Amino acid sequence: MSGETASDTIFALSSGRLPAGVAVVRLSGPEAGVAALALSGTLPPPRMARYAALHHPATGEELDRGLLLFFPGPASATGEDVVELHLHGGRAVVAAVLRALGSLPGLRPAGAGEFTRRAHANGKLDLAEVEGLADLIAAETEAQRRQAMALASGTLSRRVTGWREGLVSALALLEAGIDFSDEADVAEDVARQALDIIGGLHRELFAALADAERGERVRDGLVVAIAGPPNAGKSSLLNRLAGRDAAIVSPIAGTTRDVLEVHLELAGQAVTLLDTAGLRETVDVVEAEGVRRALARAEAADAVLWLSDLGMSPPAAFAAAICVRTKIDQGGAVPEGFIGLSTVTGDGIEDVVAAIAARAEALCGREPALVTRERQRLALEDAARHLERAMGDHGGHEELRAEDIRLAVRALDQTIGRVDVEDVLDRLFSTFCIGK
Repeated sequence: MSGETASDTIFALSSGRLPAGVAVVRLSGPEAGVAALALSGTLPPPRMARYAALHHPATGEELDRGLLLFFPGPASATGEDVVELHLHGGRAVVAAVLRALGSLPGLRPAGAGEFTRRAHANGKLDLAEVEGLADLIAAETEAQRRQAMALASGTLSRRVTGWREGLVSALALLEAGIDFSDEADVAEDVARQALDIIGGLHRELFAALADAERGERVRDGLVVAIAGPPNAGKSSLLNRLAGRDAAIVSPIAGTTRDVLEVHLELAGQAVTLLDTAGLRETVDVVEAEGVRRALARAEAADAVLWLSDLGMSPPAAFAAAICVRTKIDQGGAVPEGFIGLSTVTGDGIEDVVAAIAARAEALCGREPALVTRERQRLALEDAARHLERAMGDHGGHEELRAEDIRLAVRALDQTIGRVDVEDVLDRLFSTFCIGK
């Protein structure tokens, strides 16, 4: 809104959807303490709760009774003075308190993510930690929660800071060698020390980047395609795993024409199940397009469940598939390497889920990954490229090697948001809810 500034005192409901047992209204800014005094006539000692009645500052009408907490800046979540009002969680109560706050000079409603943005601006959170907080809010599975918690608590930030300090040390050695270039033994020794540091850091960066795909997979979720010939029970299995009739089940071959997606949690991982068209030769133009899409999505998936009621082996493209022999309630042997399944009786469902969980653990691991977003990965890849150049032959021009190190430092700074991240911040904070 026009006229808004970073010096305004902002306020918003920071707890969940109303009605609720308790509602928390948060204020941040230079007038936060003044506003608390205006409503309650008291300001509790820092970080101590005080029970008080809240009144409209203009009319004196009592609005509610609740707890007040005061966190003076910079020792607060945002780095500014922060007040929390713990109210009864009724819609009318909260609306009345918000109206009263809006009537005070210098106060305005907060925008989406504005509390967190102020925390970032005041050095309370770096960009990687903010991204971790966004992922924590969006986390739907235990694996996503653990990974987001690690990022929000500064795991990546601390590692990047350590790498940066190492590069600064290497840069200082190189510049010392440049200053003493007339003393060949000194210049050669410091250059060797610098290269040793750079080489070690490059290996650490390479290891982190090799693990980045795992982090992005946990954050975005595992894609599992259910593939097989027509009438193998693909849609029936999807419905069993989803716990609802998500797909149409019919004895008529070719019922599934397009790829159907269902999102759920299996074994603590976010999983997107793809129900695909039955794979067969067909002259039906629409079904043929469905088969083409099924093959494309299955080949791009993280894992494939190959279903066959006859125990047919999967195509070579799906050699690593989890193989399932369906309709075992109708008799027939289960081939070696297959899981026996009946979607009618439920026999084998737990074995299928366990196989998906084992594949998920192999792809995603148990421990949180260091790098979890494409933006982080691209910045670290940029740093690694500059370090690789820094380790090359510069024909005796050590100032060129030093410049490559400076560029690597800049790339690391971008990872945690020290430079050139305003456009990233705008996009990121737009995904936050108001009050966070």
